[in-house]
Amino acid sequence: MASLVIRNGEIVTASQRYVADILCDDGVIVAIGKHLDVAAGTEEYDASGKFVFPGFIDPHTHVYLPFMGSFACDTYETATIAALCGGTTTLIDFCIPGRDESPLAAIETWRSKAEGNAASDWTWHMAVTRFDDEVERELRQIVASGITSFKVFLAYGGALGVDDKELYGVMKLAAELGVIVTAHCENADMIDALQKRFVSEGKTGPEWHEPSRPTYVEAEGTRHFCTMARLTGAHGYIVHLSCEEALNEAIEAQLQGANVWVETLIQHLLLDNTHAERPDFEGANFVMSPPLREKSNQDALWAGFSKGMVATLGSDHAPFNTEQKKMGKDNFCLIPNGIPSLEDRVRMFYTHGVETGRVDIHRFVDAASTQAAKLFGMFPKKGTIQLGSDADLVVYDKEHRSTISAKTHHMNIDYNPFEGYEVKGRCALVTVRGTVQVRDGEFVGKKGIGKLIKREPTHFG
Repeated sequence: MASLVIRNGEIVTASQRYVADILCDDGVIVAIGKHLDVAAGTEEYDASGKFVFPGFIDPHTHVYLPFMGSFACDTYETATIAALCGGTTTLIDFCIPGRDESPLAAIETWRSKAEGNAASDWTWHMAVTRFDDEVERELRQIVASGITSFKVFLAYGGALGVDDKELYGVMKLAAELGVIVTAHCENADMIDALQKRFVSEGKTGPEWHEPSRPTYVEAEGTRHFCTMARLTGAHGYIVHLSCEEALNEAIEAQLQGANVWVETLIQHLLLDNTHAERPDFEGANFVMSPPLREKSNQDALWAGFSKGMVATLGSDHAPFNTEQKKMGKDNFCLIPNGIPSLEDRVRMFYTHGVETGRVDIHRFVDAASTQAAKLFGMFPKKGTIQLGSDADLVVYDKEHRSTISAKTHHMNIDYNPFEGYEVKGRCALVTVRGTVQVRDGEFVGKKGIGKLIKREPTHFG
C-alpha cells in the first residue's frame, strides 16, 4: 500500500483544530506535524485552505433491505460509493432477520451482499425480531464475532416488533454483555389502531402517514424504551428521533438515570410534513417512519446538537424509487418507508449547521463521526485523527458551491429529497485506510476494498 501525505490542511476533530501534515502508511496515520519528511515515492496532496476531517460515520443505513417482495435500490457497491462521495467512510448498516429466521443465517445473507462489493468500511447493528433461548445463544456468538450492538423495533407489531417480555430479555442480555441496544421507538398498537381508522374512513393518501404516527405515539415509545433501560441497566440508543415531544422524554429519562443516547436525521432537521402532502402522489417519496414532522420541531432538534442532548446524526438511508413507492398508491400503509440521504448527510449538515452558526464545527465532527465511533466500539481506530487511527480522512473544500440533484448524485435512485438545495463545500479528497477513493467529489478509487469492522463491547466504563 502506497504512502500518502496530506500537507497544510486545517485538521479539525471533535476537540482540536490546527494546521499540520498527516502521513498515512499501511492504512493508518503514522505521523502528524509540520513539514514532515517523507520517503521517496510518497504521494503528496496539498490541502492548503481546506479542512481535514476524520472520515465520517453514518450510524444508521439500510443498504440491503427486503420489503414485501421488493428490495431497496442501492447495493453495497452503489451505496458505499455514494457515501464516500459525500464524505462518509464507514457505514453501520442493519442486519434484520425475519421473526422466523436465524440471526446467524441473516448475518451470512448480509455478508454475501457486502463482502467484495463495499468500497468503504462497514459494520452492522444486529436486529432482534424475536427473543428465545436459540436466539440468545446466537446473539452471544454474534457479539463474540465483533458485532456489538442490537436493534429492536417497538413498532411493526406482528412483523419485526418485539413484545415487552422479549424487549426485557434483549436488554438484560445487552447489559450482561456490555453492548448497546438501538431502538425504533413508537407504540405499535397505537399506530395499528390509527391506521385502521384512517383507511376505513377512506383516508389512504401519503398525507395520512404522519397523522397515523403522531408525535405522542413516538414520545410514548421513547418513554417506554427508556423505562426498560432503567429497569435492566442496559445502555440504549434511540434511533431517528423526530420531534420535540420525544426528545423531552429522552432528556427526562436521562435526568432520572437512564443510560440513553439520541440520534436524529438530516431529514428531520431540514424537511417537514408538508413534503409528504405534495399532490399527485409525489408525497410518497417523503414517507418514512417516524414521519417528517411540523417544522416547529426542528429548532428543538438543532438545539439538541448544540447543547449535547442529541448525540449523533444519521441518514436512515432506505432508497425505494418512485415506482416502488406506488405499491401504496391505494393505501399509505403499503408505501415502502424511506428517504435516501446517505450521500448528502454531511454536506447538508455542514451547510445548514456550521455555516449558519447553529452547530460548532467541533460538534459537527462529533455528531457526524466521533460519537458514533465511541458509542459503537470503533474509537479511536475510527472517528478521530491521531497516531494509529485508521487513515480515513476527508479533505473538505469549504469554498466550493454546488446544487443537489438526482441527475448528478451517486445513489441508485431516481429522486433526491433535497433536489435544488445549494450546498457549501465538497469532498476534495476522501481516503479509506489511506487509499484515495474520491477526488473532487467523484469516485476514483477501488471497488470492493471495504472491510467489516469488528468491534469491542463498549461497556461505557
